[in-house]
Amino acid sequence: MELNPYAKYLDNQDPLPVLTSTSGRLHALTAGLTDAQLNAPPAPGKWSITNIITHLADTETVFGFRLRQTLATPTNQPHHIIQPFDQEAWADRYAVYPIEPALALFEAMRNWNLLFLATISGDERHRSATHPERGTMTLWTIVETMAGHDINHLQQLERLTAKPG
Repeated sequence: MELNPYAKYLDNQDPLPVLTSTSGRLHALTAGLTDAQLNAPPAPGKWSITNIITHLADTETVFGFRLRQTLATPTNQPHHIIQPFDQEAWADRYAVYPIEPALALFEAMRNWNLLFLATISGDERHRSATHPERGTMTLWTIVETMAGHDINHLQQLERLTAKPG
């Protein structure tokens, strides 16, 4: 598995503008949609719009923890080991989450993480962490993964919210 499976979505863009704009794009894409539109899966076994946004809220929390753990490990000690998670197991509970708190959590965590990222020095961008499935990566690879992950799900949401004709 590659270090950043979402790199193709980011396509060498600066990740910070992507991260900064995602909350607004989520609100714009979901504004005016009915509960039926928000909660209908597009196909059996696929996530609804609300499920995708709930997933984004969950992963923003995870990414924030990973960023902080990467920098919390003293430079003279082995680097942090990232804890993977099973997104499908987490998604088993998504039916109970309405879109409003999912959007609010995503926005709050993203803003919190952007404030944190504003404190990162050039040297800290190169601090290492190891993902057991993907290998050793830098803190900035985690940031780029966040942005590519956003783009991937924003593209899904754009398809799901596109008006026919």
